Amino acid sequence: MYLKKIVLAVVGIGLVGGGLFAYKVYNAIFTPNTSFNSKEKIVFIPSDAGFAQVRDSLSSLLVDMESFEQLAVRKGYASNIKPGKYALKKGMNNNELINTLRSSNLPVKVSFNNQERVENLAGRIATQIEADSLSLLRAMNDPKFLGANELNEANKLSMYLPNSYEFFWNTSAEKFRDRMLKEHKRFWTDVRLEKAKDQNLRPDQVVALASIVHKETAKVDERPRVAGLYLNRLKKGMLLQADPTVIYAIKKHSGDFDQVIKRVLYADLEIDSPYNTYKHGGLPPGPITMPDVSAIDAVLSPEKHDYLYMVANVENFGYHKFAKSLAQHNRNKEQYVRWINSQRISR
Repeated sequence: MYLKKIVLAVVGIGLVGGGLFAYKVYNAIFTPNTSFNSKEKIVFIPSDAGFAQVRDSLSSLLVDMESFEQLAVRKGYASNIKPGKYALKKGMNNNELINTLRSSNLPVKVSFNNQERVENLAGRIATQIEADSLSLLRAMNDPKFLGANELNEANKLSMYLPNSYEFFWNTSAEKFRDRMLKEHKRFWTDVRLEKAKDQNLRPDQVVALASIVHKETAKVDERPRVAGLYLNRLKKGMLLQADPTVIYAIKKHSGDFDQVIKRVLYADLEIDSPYNTYKHGGLPPGPITMPDVSAIDAVLSPEKHDYLYMVANVENFGYHKFAKSLAQHNRNKEQYVRWINSQRISR
């Protein structure tokens, strides 16, 4: 009888202990363990992060770090960290937190506009993904990559199309660059390539001319007319004489791409640069900015006309006055010069 009581007592203690252990395990796995009051918190896990860094990133977001760490070890997450951007929801338990950090890497929208150099592009992209500007710049300037894709120092910017793209935050510099190459090839469809051929231009030359068109006018509806004008000049063997190329030449020569130049002076037209289209015939060696798709398509589908000259229209700001003859252009230009002098714009 005494032995039976002892056995029953041991069994009872075991059941209580097992119950307490099961309760503790249940709490560790399924009890909410977030300490923040907002609906969610975004966490970025770097590519080289170890569990200690993950723990530091979560320290202010969790109620019980010890239970989270124990489960992370048991589930193998602590030794297999996944980099990326993650959204932790209010009220998540440890199991949900670990599953999220292991398999729910969120994409980010990466956007860039009309950068004038790959240096500017690298800086812009570095604010949106993990890769830093130096690694991005190295990838963009990689001689092997450029050579394999018929790109060079002057025209490498033509590969990048301003737009918004979806990436994972932990995308490497090389993967970003390679994705941009794919987007570039996807953009240059057979239809666009045929249109470029009709203009007797290669795709990179189309982008170079489009960059001038883009700089000349912000009005999308005017771009086909401006593109038609420059194509007319090219076909006649005339100098393009595009002020934006002179401004670019000044910036490139000085190394100061932050300067603002509102007026091109006669002295500026003498700058010795292949980008100075007042001195050098044909297109510049490469784009002077990343043109919008609207400017590229304007070059591919230009307005058909006989215009050879244009000047800013001071009666309809943002647009231009176009002329077929130099005499007509000079009359239009006189009006513009009077206006710009009245504004006392000297540079």
